[in-house]
Amino acid sequence: MAVPALELQVGGRTVRVTSPDKVYFPEIGLTKGEMVQYVLTVGDGIFAALKDRPVTMERWPGGYRPDVTLSTRTDSHHDAFYQKRAPSRGMPEWVETMTVTFPSGRTADEVCATELATVVWMANLGTLRYHPWPVTRADADKVDQLRIDLDPQPGTTFADAVRAAYELREVLAEVGLTGHCKTSGGRGVHVFVGVEPEHGFVEARHAVIALGRELARRMPDHVTVNWWKEERGERIFVDFNQMARDRTIASAYSIRPTPRALVSAPLTWDELAEVEPEDFTIPTMLTRFAEVGDVWAPLYAAPPGRLDAALERYERDVRDLGTGRYGGAEMPYPPDYPKMPGEPARVQPSRMTAETRESEEMD
Repeated sequence: MAVPALELQVGGRTVRVTSPDKVYFPEIGLTKGEMVQYVLTVGDGIFAALKDRPVTMERWPGGYRPDVTLSTRTDSHHDAFYQKRAPSRGMPEWVETMTVTFPSGRTADEVCATELATVVWMANLGTLRYHPWPVTRADADKVDQLRIDLDPQPGTTFADAVRAAYELREVLAEVGLTGHCKTSGGRGVHVFVGVEPEHGFVEARHAVIALGRELARRMPDHVTVNWWKEERGERIFVDFNQMARDRTIASAYSIRPTPRALVSAPLTWDELAEVEPEDFTIPTMLTRFAEVGDVWAPLYAAPPGRLDAALERYERDVRDLGTGRYGGAEMPYPPDYPKMPGEPARVQPSRMTAETRESEEMD
């Protein structure tokens, strides 16, 4: 007989879990109730990753199946989707929100994770991946985390991303910053850095561009910051636009919609070279968390760094490379962004016209 609902007590709140016996990952027979229990069990870790942050929910209400697709910005008619705005109905009164501003200037109230019960409530909505903004409720416009996405391109592997991550660790140390690594849940590596909330999204993105460009200088055959795919080759791409406003990276412990329910696993630097992304699933993470707890606790406990030295490197690149023209220090923003100050043309090199070359002062 199907179980219609369960009620969980989470920090003094009652969280209702509907259809707990619905199979969410058919290949391994894992149910919605077990997925929610996973979130509760790794609660200390996942709540630390989301605490006091606005969160975009990546919802898979029917669970993962190979035939279920995820809505995109240009095609919203799919069963799985991103939810940025807090639900207008059915949200418990104790779930808090905070206002964020999108690149267009429009605003929205997003769910703000102020307690673990909120995270469990989001899990009941079918949220697999949690996409927290790199800001807190203290100031929605001041970045307090750099998130650096080392994204393998075709022809490269997780091992290539790991190699880049270790070199990035040294680049960060040279500017007084401490990186913390995790698997993306796929082939990539994410490096998070705690920073003082002194700068906005433009400056934080510039810092990542400068750090990525320095990494590419040191590993030119292995790493690139080239935005256009046709220029990247078989290299690891430092996706600097993941630091643009309203661009987010899945949190630690988020569940990737894959047949085996892979998860984004926080790691120590000593572990990174010894693992594969496939090592971390809901069942294996439960075992790991029981043994070692949240290995990213030092990220949240350590004094935050400052971006001054990284931004000095960006200003050096402005002096050396110029800006406001193709190939300068500034880089293209995502295509749905308004035109940003100093931004080069959003035209891939193979489609560059003589008129664009002239307007970008490339001749």
